[in-house]
Amino acid sequence: MAIRVVQLGTPRARGEGLRIGTVRRPPRGVPKTEYAARDFYDVWLPELAPSDALVKQAQQAADDRAWRRFEQRYRAEMKRPEAARLLALLAALSQRTDVSVGCYCEDESHCHRSVLKALLQEHGARLA
Repeated sequence: MAIRVVQLGTPRARGEGLRIGTVRRPPRGVPKTEYAARDFYDVWLPELAPSDALVKQAQQAADDRAWRRFEQRYRAEMKRPEAARLLALLAALSQRTDVSVGCYCEDESHCHRSVLKALLQEHGARLA
């Protein structure tokens, strides 16, 4: 039982559990009824995605300094009570069942999901 961090739209791994999309927007051109079947997500949780402004900032982060600025701002957004409660919920779920969270980005090292992974761990989540 653990949380796995994944790229949405990729084939599911065995034992991945419920796949949660932590993205601001649903996949383009995909009917809502096909999100799970096409390996995007079973449940959409945009509250754990960076704000629109931060998504734009992350896409333009050309160097490590810009990425660190993004990370600081995303962490600040995730301190909001509603986001902190969701992080605590996912951490608790990871102790009892398999869950995965993800985003569309190919490069996890420059994607909010790398920061989300650290935040989940800081909240006591069991990571795969």
